[in-house]
Amino acid sequence: MKIAVRDIPPRAVWALEQAGVHPLLARLYAARGVSSKDELDDSLNRLLPPSSLKGAAQAAVLLADAMEQNLRICIVADYDCDGAAACAVGVRGLRLLGAQQVSYIVPDRVVDGYGLTPTIAQRVKDSGAELLVTVDNGIASMAGVAAANALGLQVLVTDHHLPALIDGQVQLPAAQVIVNPNQPDCGFESKAIAGVGVMFYVLLALRAELRTRGKFDASNQPKLDALLPLVALGTVADVVRLDANNRRLVAQGLKRVRAGHLPAGMAALFRVTSRKATVATTFDFGFALGPRINAAGRLSDMTLGIECLLTDDAGRADELAGALDGINRERRDIEGGMREQAFAIVESLFDEGEEPPPAICVFDPDFHEGVVGIVASRIKDKLHRPSFVFAASQAPGREHELKGSGRSIAGFHLRDALDLMAKRHPGMLARFGGHAMAAGCTIAEEHLDLFEQSFAQVALEWLDAATLQRRIATDGPLAPEYRRVDLVDTLHSEVWGQGFAPPTFSEVVEVVSQRLVGEKHLSLKLRHQGQPVDGIWFGRTEPLPARVKIAFRLDAEEWQGRRVVKFLIEGAEQAAQLK
Repeated sequence: MKIAVRDIPPRAVWALEQAGVHPLLARLYAARGVSSKDELDDSLNRLLPPSSLKGAAQAAVLLADAMEQNLRICIVADYDCDGAAACAVGVRGLRLLGAQQVSYIVPDRVVDGYGLTPTIAQRVKDSGAELLVTVDNGIASMAGVAAANALGLQVLVTDHHLPALIDGQVQLPAAQVIVNPNQPDCGFESKAIAGVGVMFYVLLALRAELRTRGKFDASNQPKLDALLPLVALGTVADVVRLDANNRRLVAQGLKRVRAGHLPAGMAALFRVTSRKATVATTFDFGFALGPRINAAGRLSDMTLGIECLLTDDAGRADELAGALDGINRERRDIEGGMREQAFAIVESLFDEGEEPPPAICVFDPDFHEGVVGIVASRIKDKLHRPSFVFAASQAPGREHELKGSGRSIAGFHLRDALDLMAKRHPGMLARFGGHAMAAGCTIAEEHLDLFEQSFAQVALEWLDAATLQRRIATDGPLAPEYRRVDLVDTLHSEVWGQGFAPPTFSEVVEVVSQRLVGEKHLSLKLRHQGQPVDGIWFGRTEPLPARVKIAFRLDAEEWQGRRVVKFLIEGAEQAAQLK
């Protein structure tokens, strides 16, 4: 493992400090590409305009016409947290703007698979709907959109995923309107916006269209900012890059959550996870609320998650949040068993002391397809290798198919790798899609060995020794005067996430004592800059040397009636010998 220090441009630090930014925050922001205080302005009027998002204006006209004609609108959701939040934003927002007949359908991961399929299109038609709106899916649903068109449905696709490539050419579904920043010729700057963000922007455009039609004016128009807590939740949970626009959306959502202005279901999820909405952080969204929404889509029915985000009844919200928490506990149990089995398979792939192969592919007949992505992520984290985990399909009539989910490392674009593999071996991949760091595919069981060989071959071609070495990017040493609880709280209150990493510091410390707690975590007494501080390394069992260079994040905990700073260890390098 290599601990690296981010480049910190001194001119940017100076400019931020001169503008009144705290010196520590100035250093952290500068290292993440911020060069002026103006970039830190998270007010709503700094959001990118909906007019720059291709298709948003046309979508607004389509929706406004449907509302005037009192057509039935059905949203087709996705079964992850982004899709659930996007669905809740769509249903709430359309009703807020005056739509009378809005419903939703969410595919079943096992029975229906991903996205708008012909079967889902038929279900929408059978529901009596006349306008079908996808959220967080649809850009690659050529067959599903074609089926919907044949059934006489109007189709609006809102999505953020990459379009399908056929023989190197972008292929788009034949929808009436497509809103997706990643479609060709879209000038929207935030290509990383989540599915929930796209739907929010469509609603902003719809409100503007309804203003021009005289439905209301700027003084009495419905306020869509009530949807921002859901936008923030879906954005963080989907682990999209937090560019400036996404950070503004998340910051605005967090402000409302902390002020107590959040949907009943989100409030219930904070309670069931024993977290406080008044001091909500992006960590809460990503590691507490998001996983519980996701668990419904993995093991049960995402309708539970969507209903939790839609209800305004506090009692009903508590029931749904409790059910989601129970499903998440089940998910953790299943994941734990799968993880152990997967690690055992992985360890058989190479001898102790050897480097792991450049790519990992794992399958076991007993794996649950709803959890393969999480297990792939755990393997990737442990070995720092692109990893795919497969499970047998549980869908009726598809018993001989395997569903796989992959996670990747920097320098290996997973979706592009699958695209190359599909070109080299036509017919090997029945379906595939995703992003640079996460992707999924379906294959026939007989093609598993070929997939594994092809995956390994692409990894051999694309990855070198430097890329395969795990690196932790840090913000360098922490000055002792910044080791304070109030600064820990300040750091936690900021918007951090994918592409705008939470602060991680690194320097040499002395290990005074160490012991295992819970049989799998290393509890440490450290000396940092000559002063004692406690630390913990979750998931680490091997002892550390007496002098070591660590990468660590800051946290605070209660100790004898007062809060004290604690180091959360992320990684370690052996320090040079004392001279």
